Amino acid sequence: MMFWFIVSAIILLFALRLRYPYLIAEAKYMRRIAIAMYRTTKYLKSKPFYTLLDRFLDSVRKNPHKAFIRFQDETYSYAQTDKQSNKIARSLLKHADLHEGDTVALLLGNEPMFLWMWLALAKIGCSAALLNHNIRSKSFLHCFTCCGATVLIAGAELQDAVEEVLPALREQGISVYILTDHVTTEGLESLTDKIAQASDEPIPADLRANISLSSPAVYIYTSGTTGLPKAAVIAQLRLWAMANFPSICGVTSDDVVYVCLPLYHSAGFAIGFGGAIERGATVVVKSKFSSSQFWDDCRKYNVTVIQYIGETMRYLCNTPKRVSDQVHNVRMAIGNGIRPEVWRTFIRRFGNVDIKEFYGATEGTLGFLNYAGKIGAVGRVNYFHKKIYPYALVKFDQEQEEPVRNAEGFCIEVAQGETGLLVSKITQKARFAGYARDPKQTEKKKLYNVFEKGDVYFNSGDLFRTDHENFIYFQDRVGDTFRWKGENVSTNEVSDILTMAASIEEANVYGVTVQGYEGRTGMATITLKKDHQFEPDAIFSHMTTYLPSYARPRFIRIQSFVMLLRRYCRH
Repeated sequence: MMFWFIVSAIILLFALRLRYPYLIAEAKYMRRIAIAMYRTTKYLKSKPFYTLLDRFLDSVRKNPHKAFIRFQDETYSYAQTDKQSNKIARSLLKHADLHEGDTVALLLGNEPMFLWMWLALAKIGCSAALLNHNIRSKSFLHCFTCCGATVLIAGAELQDAVEEVLPALREQGISVYILTDHVTTEGLESLTDKIAQASDEPIPADLRANISLSSPAVYIYTSGTTGLPKAAVIAQLRLWAMANFPSICGVTSDDVVYVCLPLYHSAGFAIGFGGAIERGATVVVKSKFSSSQFWDDCRKYNVTVIQYIGETMRYLCNTPKRVSDQVHNVRMAIGNGIRPEVWRTFIRRFGNVDIKEFYGATEGTLGFLNYAGKIGAVGRVNYFHKKIYPYALVKFDQEQEEPVRNAEGFCIEVAQGETGLLVSKITQKARFAGYARDPKQTEKKKLYNVFEKGDVYFNSGDLFRTDHENFIYFQDRVGDTFRWKGENVSTNEVSDILTMAASIEEANVYGVTVQGYEGRTGMATITLKKDHQFEPDAIFSHMTTYLPSYARPRFIRIQSFVMLLRRYCRH
């Protein structure tokens, strides 16, 4: 009797697997989401509000000697990280006169100090604005100003970039600190020497007593799909949602997470660093991605989870083959932007690594995860996920650059297989905090009366389609930005910089695809001023002075006039 029962059960499971091939993966996914939601609900109800910092401090108490940060040949335990961040917090309290609710801008590379600094600021109730350390001049000032910071802290190697804009910062009364023992430039103060002299005693919790789920935890810059970089407000609740993502992927406290993406972006900071805190895991920080050192690092640090963007995976696949290609302990890769052909090549060459491709905007209200491992997809339509976080793909007019509406004024959902604009409903569970000190741009990301009077949706600015199995595929971006080398590039910003050159009258910048590369690179169509010649050396010098490398156009077309309607220039 028991034999036939077991046989029947096996046959039933086999039949279910054939009928619903993604049933097991979907069940695991929903279970992990349910656990993450339960934990978050518990944190929200706690008095005072339980923050990601509190989770870190719990790990300090439970596993003080466990490795938390590994960088080059140094290892810092949870307890050592706690003490170092205490020293930083105390030095800032004493010398920078910071108070709960203040914002501090950080201009730092990938290093332990970046992580210690954020923990220190969180301990005294302050938020951090994470500046892209590649920006210079006008862009630097714009990003600094829009976050409302009163203090700037920069790495010693970035002092020259700070000095370029120092007069403007001094006019605003900004306190500027350089992470070095001694500075001679007027208007700058050293900070490393002050940290060394500070006590590492714990920071009283009452200094952050008023932090709530809606308090800003960090500002992360994004061009989104419109204009210059904006400081996306990442509230405490939103930071929790991002830090929970690795647990939904299946990361555990035993994992060692390799972070080679910039810490000023949400992937490196919130998912890599924040996820390691949430899991109580170890994080390996790499100053910069290196395809030649990548797998040696993974073996050296016993890495089990890596982060990626499409470009880094392609670079790894393009390295010379080695007999040690599959000699590593990496079991999972979390990221986005990997092309199907690169995905297949990566697995074939480096072994059966579980690739967790996902989609999510820094300031957005929704994310997708390809939990089933379908090559090329960013996620799958899931009934329960859609119930919790309502979203839709709606018809989009490429020429008017706005959603198509019916006779009643409502948006129209696309049919399966048709490309549509992703819009997600703004609710109490899915909040949109917007951009710091920029209500106009915040409002531009909202769509009203989408499916019924009074509803409000977040406009992702991204186009998707679904297939017959309900898998979701990213198609393209809309608006005036393109993505290159893992960075969003504002066409308006680059155009403005180009027209500052002595010989250029007008410039129209847009993204073009290049075979063998991810995303789009910049092409500029320009007209020259009357009686001026094209000056390649001068223009190259101008662009390298004012633009980071990823934003500089790779191609320039000289024409007698420029069509300024960018939607006709997408290649």
